[in-house]
Amino acid sequence: MAKPKRSVRKQPEEIAVVGEVDDWEADVVKALLEVPAGGECVLYIDSAGGSVFGALAVLTLMRQRRLTASAVVIGECSSAALLLFAACRPRWVTRYSTMLFHRMRWQSEKRVNSEEARHWAKHFEEMEKDIDDLQARLFGESEALVREWTAEGRYVTGPELVAAGLAEMVELA
Repeated sequence: MAKPKRSVRKQPEEIAVVGEVDDWEADVVKALLEVPAGGECVLYIDSAGGSVFGALAVLTLMRQRRLTASAVVIGECSSAALLLFAACRPRWVTRYSTMLFHRMRWQSEKRVNSEEARHWAKHFEEMEKDIDDLQARLFGESEALVREWTAEGRYVTGPELVAAGLAEMVELA
């Protein structure tokens, strides 16, 4: 009699999201493309943020490929990096984790004329609101609190995030 085959569950891909968004965007995109569509991954995050467009690119790829991602904040997770963290389930933090919630910021070293600047300012105002709304929706729970933290430009600790029901605690005994 033949032995039944055991299905071996493959471990989720583990992906480091470390440094400024511009530093990790390309590597994270490549790593996510290696995860089979519909697959699982774990993001280990230590990022102060950076380019909102870079974070949106990674988030869009995760959604488009229907990836199930969990996140572990191993240091800081702030600004644009919060978009990735918010998109993950489950989310883990330590009591030492720090997250900075703030409204989107724009900076450019490009030379633009005043007409382009006016158009960009209008576009930026709409985009800022849309990104704030997206982040609040991605977190799902405690939407009013997330919006308050963002409006205040607030640093939030791991225990505060856990108390709000937005993450689980990893104990570093």
